[in-house]
Order: sequence, then structure tokens, then C-alpha cells
Amino acid sequence: MSARRILTGKRLGMTDICNGEENIVVEVENLIDDKEISKIRYTPVNVRGTGIGSSDPSEIIYSGCDCVNLCADNCPCVVRFGPSYNSDGCILVQSCSKPIVECNSMCICGSSCPNRIVQNGLQFKLQVFRTKHKGWGLRTLQDIPLNRFVCEYAGEVIGYKEAYRRAAQQQEDDSNYIIILKEHLTRGKVVKTCVDPTTIGNIGRYINHSCDPNLCMLAVRVDNEIPKLGLFARRKIHQNEELSFDYAGEASLSHEDNAAKNVIEESINKQEAGGVVERKLGACRADGTLALKQCYCETKCCRGFLPRDNDLYSVLENAVDGGSV
Repeated sequence: MSARRILTGKRLGMTDICNGEENIVVEVENLIDDKEISKIRYTPVNVRGTGIGSSDPSEIIYSGCDCVNLCADNCPCVVRFGPSYNSDGCILVQSCSKPIVECNSMCICGSSCPNRIVQNGLQFKLQVFRTKHKGWGLRTLQDIPLNRFVCEYAGEVIGYKEAYRRAAQQQEDDSNYIIILKEHLTRGKVVKTCVDPTTIGNIGRYINHSCDPNLCMLAVRVDNEIPKLGLFARRKIHQNEELSFDYAGEASLSHEDNAAKNVIEESINKQEAGGVVERKLGACRADGTLALKQCYCETKCCRGFLPRDNDLYSVLENAVDGGSV
């Protein structure tokens, strides 16, 4: 199913950039120039990429519950780590300090189960649009309540070394959308999930960075240990507002209850999300150095440049110099 393009004056549109793969049509609008959006293979969920061995994001490993009706707090999937959502479908603030596990493909409960949120896909009308300084962006066409799920950041799940290899091949003006989610577990163990939606991905790839974002990224597991990267509203997001998250992974969920908010801020090291390479790091210049990218979020707390991961910075320099990664 191909998307039909519409060109009227400077308005460049697409009937559905998702090609019918999402619950809701997502259109494209360009009122800035005549630049056409790059073609990608759209996928609403993560797909298997290079360098992850036998792991497969689509594999069903977890056992399911046998709840006949809607799952309650006594559901085995919920009991394991405690509830993650309230009755309105909002992520519970304390969920940031624990694993978030939804009901899965083996569960008897249906799609309306309150423990199925991220896997149910888009629930709000969104639009990809051309920005003045940041290329393409994503905005909402309706109000989004605090702590509601907005969209997934989906693409190829690749290995850590493959992420470095792809990063090292980027030129200064190239776009790169690799995200590395770092989850800090007990005994110093760190689980890293690398997602690259550059050529295979969903609308999450169009979300720009902000030093004061309205979204927070959290790891959500459904069928197996490979997490979905869910983006949730940190505050109420207003109609026509651009969506953003912090590529450095420093933004946590917000809550009107300051005590609850402090709990999340103290536990942020237990689960850390970070965008990497062109967006987080900058891409490689011809001389092998890394180019910092100017930040255009225009918030009061703007850092001036897009975030940079010093650990990945040194690895990329070694790769450019001929070192192994």
C-alpha cells in the first residue's frame, strides 16, 4: 500500500505516512519548503536487525495469564512487579523505578485489558511536519493528558558493535536516529538496547530533542526481554504542540505530587534512556572528529548543543582511527 502525495502550493502532504500500519492515520505537512520526506519501510514495532544473535523482538517467550475478563491487580502479569497503569491508561509515576511488563500474546485477556497500553499503538492524532531549523518533527493535533502513552520509538534492534559501526559511517550532514536505551540493574549490570529506525522504523524517528521535553522514554516489555521504547507525556501536551524528548535521557516523568516526583528523580539511574550519534553525539567530520550539533529547542534551560555521550564519543574516535568496536 503506497502513500499518495499531495502538492498544493507549498503544502506537501501524504495521506498516511504509516501506510495503514497504525490505528490512526498520520499525515505529513510541509509549509516551509518543497523538501520531500525520505522513504522508509514503516514498522509500528521493533524488528530484528544485525548483531543481536538469536534474539528476536517478535519472539513470544513469556507465559500468559488466564484472566477471562479485564485483568485486575491479582493478574499474574501485574502481581509480578506491581501495576504499571491506572484505570485511565496513564503510566503510574512509581513505574519508573521498576520493570514495566504488560500482558502478552499468550494471555487470554483481550486488547481492552488495562495492562495493554504500549502494544495497542497510537491513541492520539499526530502529524509529521517540516520545521524551520530542525528538519522534520512530530506534533499532536489534540490535547494529550499527563502520563499518557503517546507513541513507541521503533525500528531495527541491533547489537552494540553494529550501532558503533553504523555511527562511524555517518558523515557530518547525515541524519542518524540510533537510540541506545541503558537499563541499570542490580550489581552494576547494565542492559543496553540499540534501536535504529533510519531505514526501517515508525513515527518516533521524527521526534526532535528538547532540553525541557514533554515526553519521557521508558522500557516496556510485552512478549520477551527485548523492550519496547515507549514515550509518555511528562505533562499535559496541548493541541498543535511539537513533541520532544531529551536525547540525553535526563528527563523523568512529572507529577503534580512533588513527593511522587522526587521518588522518580531519585530512581532515574535505575533506568536511563539516551539517543546517540548524530542526534546525541554529532556525526563524523572528514578529519575524523565529531561535530557538535546546535540545539534549537529554544527553551529557557537550553544547553546550546545536542547531548553527547562521552563514552560513545571515545569509541567512535577509536573506530575512525582504525580501532575495533
